[in-house]
Amino acid sequence: MANIAISSAVRENLSSLQNTADLLQQTTKRLSTGLKVSSPIDNPTSFFTAQGLNNRASDLSTLQDNIGLAVETLNAAAGGIDSLATLVEQAKSTANTALNTKVKANDFAATVAVTDPTTALSAFANAVSTEAITVTVDGAATVITAKALTVSKFVSSLNAISGLTAKISGTSLALSATNGRSVTVANSGSGGSLGSDIGLAGTFDNGANRDSLVTDYNNLLEQIDQLANDASFNGVNLLKGDSLTAKFNEDGSSKLDISGVTFNASGLGLDDTTTSAFSADSGINAVVAKLDTATNTLRSQSSSFGNNLAVVENRQNFTNALISVLETGAGGLTLADTNVEGANLLALQTRQSLGTTALSLSNQADQAVLSFIR
Repeated sequence: MANIAISSAVRENLSSLQNTADLLQQTTKRLSTGLKVSSPIDNPTSFFTAQGLNNRASDLSTLQDNIGLAVETLNAAAGGIDSLATLVEQAKSTANTALNTKVKANDFAATVAVTDPTTALSAFANAVSTEAITVTVDGAATVITAKALTVSKFVSSLNAISGLTAKISGTSLALSATNGRSVTVANSGSGGSLGSDIGLAGTFDNGANRDSLVTDYNNLLEQIDQLANDASFNGVNLLKGDSLTAKFNEDGSSKLDISGVTFNASGLGLDDTTTSAFSADSGINAVVAKLDTATNTLRSQSSSFGNNLAVVENRQNFTNALISVLETGAGGLTLADTNVEGANLLALQTRQSLGTTALSLSNQADQAVLSFIR
């Protein structure tokens, strides 16, 4: 087939229209996608640079989730320490209440004056009946049977009763109680008048005792144990010895290792106390000293966790800002300026219209030459 001859004017106008159409297609694509570089063909350097920036921003966004979990774990631990400090203060208040509950330890008068204690108490050794006395200390009763008891064994039996002390001193039998205990000595057994015979029958009240406060104190220590066990977040409990690592960059080279502590009652240097510990002011003062140490320990650890939390939150804010910078930089390389592309589209449409008109005029010129030939 023979080549079709096209005049130079028509050829130039066709070429111009084709270029304009290509530019219109490119501009339309940029406006529809919002990207001026959507593939390596458009601009390899910009495309791959932007891809690297977006990839890092994506990795940092994933790290932000872990950083957020670290923040909440530290918040849980900090809240736990505040609550533990409150419980320790309650325990200290209980101990101080016990300290202010004054008792007459080893001080009530239950002394029997006898001419000859051995003779007066010989009824114990010689009794053939079931005569006895019942000694009740704060509701706990102990029966001492007279038969076949020597004086020394009788005194030993009294001393074996918790909270009670007995001794022969000269011509007296001295009976005393500790920690504000109430003591009752009553006749018992068949024909029992032994307690009256030796002058011990009756009730001796040494004032209030501190036993209930010991129970309250020990209950608070149990609450400390339970609270420390419950201060976990996402399976990590910094108050139960767990540790936490907050990673701040993609390869983990920037991180913060946070060591956990064991802050149950034992970990704070506190342990269950007994009535004997609270029976004397010195014992209570020792407990208060341990509570003061526990309070200082909690305050120190609270400061440590607070510093760690500040670091993690600062890195969280920094990472957010860095992600924004990376995405902005990637956008600067690949995103289209809609204002510019809109103006380009309008200019190209005008150019296309003018090009079409020019092509029409060129065709008319060729037809005029043809008419002249005819």
